[in-house]
Amino acid sequence: MQLYNKLSAKERAELIDKAGKERLTISFYQYYKIENPQLLRDKLFLEWNELDVLGRIYVSYEGINAQLSVPSENLYALKDQLDAISFLKDIRLNIAVEQDNKSFLKLKVKVRNKIVADGLNDETFDVTNKGVHLNAKEFNEMLTNPDTVCVDMRNHYESEIGHFDGAVTPDVDTFRDSLDLIEEDLKEYKDDKNLLMYCTGGIRCEKASAYYKHKGFKNVFQLEGGIIEYTRQVNSEGIENKFIGKNFVFDHRRAEKITDDVVANCHQCGKPCDNHTNCANEACHLLFIQCDDCAEKTENTCSTDCQEIIQLSFEEQKELRKGKGNSNKIFKKGRSEVLKFKK
Repeated sequence: MQLYNKLSAKERAELIDKAGKERLTISFYQYYKIENPQLLRDKLFLEWNELDVLGRIYVSYEGINAQLSVPSENLYALKDQLDAISFLKDIRLNIAVEQDNKSFLKLKVKVRNKIVADGLNDETFDVTNKGVHLNAKEFNEMLTNPDTVCVDMRNHYESEIGHFDGAVTPDVDTFRDSLDLIEEDLKEYKDDKNLLMYCTGGIRCEKASAYYKHKGFKNVFQLEGGIIEYTRQVNSEGIENKFIGKNFVFDHRRAEKITDDVVANCHQCGKPCDNHTNCANEACHLLFIQCDDCAEKTENTCSTDCQEIIQLSFEEQKELRKGKGNSNKIFKKGRSEVLKFKK
């Protein structure tokens, strides 16, 4: 019985090309007390592997968080499988704004302690006691209310390339960093302001809304379905779009264009740019914003040091990545002194 992915990303990409089928990138989440996450994890892997589902799915005692790609012809079969699970019946599926057949190249279903890492160890905190959900029209109306404080619950590298006009965009690296910071910054508004939150697909806002209610905020609201669902409603219902720029996504696409506005800049030369990339030096792999001119000049690296390293042989580069101190440098997101024009 195969319970784990056995193909490399390259092998899977070749199979996708050969199949020639259109795929849909979708996401969904649900907070729910799951008694046996491992059992559900194995069930999902077996069923979804048969449907050629690819993606990154986390299952935990507090629920499920799924970002995946499925052949469009298998979408209804996937929906039937979800409907057969009581707490996922009629779950809203967020369809990506921009599609890419290779948004995901492996099926990874993992058991985690939490579906959204929050750093909290408070047993009295009830994640299901969430704030009020708002659709796109309702969100726009509350956004213009002078008694509203709108907060972006995403990380700095996400909000940098796109955000709602007038939103507070915390300069944080992770969701757990934002919780206490926002509570402290907005503590004087607990009783008399509307705390309005948004994120990519709704999962972080939902936990945050429950957390801030737990901390005493009286009027807590969130954008239902996040930026993804907001954009769908804006496009389908002719609602005014108050989001500017791109929506950062956690797959090979890296972002979806919501408007043509470029609100960020190249971290190396400063010219307007909103294209994220990873440094070509695998020992660095820094996520940063880089324009085409700088990419050509630096060979897709973030610094002269990294550009020199990629000229070395594979074995020499591999040797440089050894050791805990070196491996800890990998996968940082825009926090490097070599980037002269970082936010």
